[in-house]
Amino acid sequence: MISILIPTYNYSILALIKKVHHQCLEAQIPFEIICLDDHSDNQYHIENQAISTLSNCIYNVNQSNIGRTGTRQRLAEQAKYDWLLFLDADVIPVSSVFIQHYINVIQPNTVVFGGYRYEKKQPESSKILRYKYGKEREEKSAEFRSKKPYQYVFSGNMMIQKKMFLELNYDEKEKFYGMDIYFSYQLFSRKIPIHHIDNAIFHLGLENNEIFFEKSLQSVISRKRFLSDKIDIEQLNPLLSHYKKIKKYRLILVTKIIFNIFEQFLKRNILSKNPNLFYFDLYRLGYICSVK
Repeated sequence: MISILIPTYNYSILALIKKVHHQCLEAQIPFEIICLDDHSDNQYHIENQAISTLSNCIYNVNQSNIGRTGTRQRLAEQAKYDWLLFLDADVIPVSSVFIQHYINVIQPNTVVFGGYRYEKKQPESSKILRYKYGKEREEKSAEFRSKKPYQYVFSGNMMIQKKMFLELNYDEKEKFYGMDIYFSYQLFSRKIPIHHIDNAIFHLGLENNEIFFEKSLQSVISRKRFLSDKIDIEQLNPLLSHYKKIKKYRLILVTKIIFNIFEQFLKRNILSKNPNLFYFDLYRLGYICSVK
């Protein structure tokens, strides 16, 4: 029936596994839960080893760090069932019938996304950038996401058929951030149907501002490298849409000059206690025009 696949790195996931495991038993379906640790610190190995004591649950560890995308590839290859449910490690289902909701909407050749939620209480200021971005940009209803279905592809809460995933996933040895947009373009270019549902997970493991900022810049580099020349990519990603317009009108150099002038001002605000996401967008736009 379903293989639930969870890549993890330096995170204790036993609480998530217990909740998902219980829901699978309640749903009375054939299932397996496979967790693959991407070479975490030893303390997390010890905490997470208890996962293997649960029925139909497997906990394995990579011999070296290969990144989230590579780990998901290995998980999919190990899965024995036709349907795969990918979950990030730092999440917890909102609904007590989260698994059953997914089972109810299984439809061949269709990818299902449940959506993200963030807790109402704001975190400490050192994590406010990730929280604010998630709350304003990712926490959307299924109805809202369905209006631009390929723009809201979040692989941390996704159900897909095994064969389809293995055909579409980026499977290279190099590690890159921000590859959800690459995966989204694969779905878009092949006209694979997407079904958005209200079956969210709470995203709990928020990075601090500096780490999220740096990962965002690495994601910008990935987008420019893999996607900036793709046909109709502007329909999926606002950043690449603006970049292609700037390039079309030969304004790259002007944008780089303006970015160099205002870069430190923008960065100070982005990493402040009250970041402005519009400034964050401007910074990434200037950055994509500046990097090779």
